Amino acid sequence: MILGSIVALVTPMFDNGDVDKDSLKKLVEFHIEQGTDALVAMGTTGESATLNEHEHMDVVKAIVDFVAGRIPVIAGTGANSTSEAIALTQAAKQLGADACLLVTPYYNKPTQEGLYLHYKAIAEAVDIPQILYNVPGRTACDMLPEIIGRLAKIERIVGVKEATGDLSRVAVIRDLCGDDFALYTGDDATSCEFCLLGGNGTITVSGNVAPRLVHEMIFAAIKGDRKAATTIDANLRGLHTQLFIQSNPIPVKWAVAEMGLISKGIRLPLTWLTEDCFESVRAAMQQAHVL
Repeated sequence: MILGSIVALVTPMFDNGDVDKDSLKKLVEFHIEQGTDALVAMGTTGESATLNEHEHMDVVKAIVDFVAGRIPVIAGTGANSTSEAIALTQAAKQLGADACLLVTPYYNKPTQEGLYLHYKAIAEAVDIPQILYNVPGRTACDMLPEIIGRLAKIERIVGVKEATGDLSRVAVIRDLCGDDFALYTGDDATSCEFCLLGGNGTITVSGNVAPRLVHEMIFAAIKGDRKAATTIDANLRGLHTQLFIQSNPIPVKWAVAEMGLISKGIRLPLTWLTEDCFESVRAAMQQAHVL
């Protein structure tokens, strides 16, 4: 089981939208030095929605190569087409990813049984650890705990990224899935409490900006040290809110650029952070002691 702070990595780009692999390598080294426990390549924060399949897998390969086995790499391979999700998951396995993160099918609003059959088909098709990803705020599709419980019985399905922010689900999913099933939060604002309640880690946006603090906070929470975890999290509260002041990953890319780690590149239809938000994001970064 992968534990701790799993950073949903931004994808560095030049101002024309092309992927900047030199900055990507620098980011990987930064996260390993700062104690990040694993990286997600090509998740929502990595702008997977606007990269074509070739670019998507090229970024996954680059991150796998740059990491060189030092920490796990989880490839985002979800799609609203089951056959496409299978193809992306097969490609990620071939490129050496350690696991895959599969968002619920978006836009087409499958039934709960459809979700079960979708994930079952992927797990049966590709021999790689697979993490479910439930984020109804983006997908208009909420995978209920009962379905997660059924899917947890399938050998290759090893965990879930639960991004609803509903802390009552932690105990429900744990009871349904057992102690060997990984529970990750996808909601930075509630990540401390999620792990204090028995979660195994976070797949984080804030960790792009303050990786060491997020790592330390999450492990304190996993160990049940409420005082230490909440003390650290107090310095991260600004990031947890201000990095979502506009659509993710707009604010976080601006913040990472402010740190000198990437250039100012993002792909349409996303646009660069507007100037009226600069000071609030900068203040959150100062609160987290990264500026």
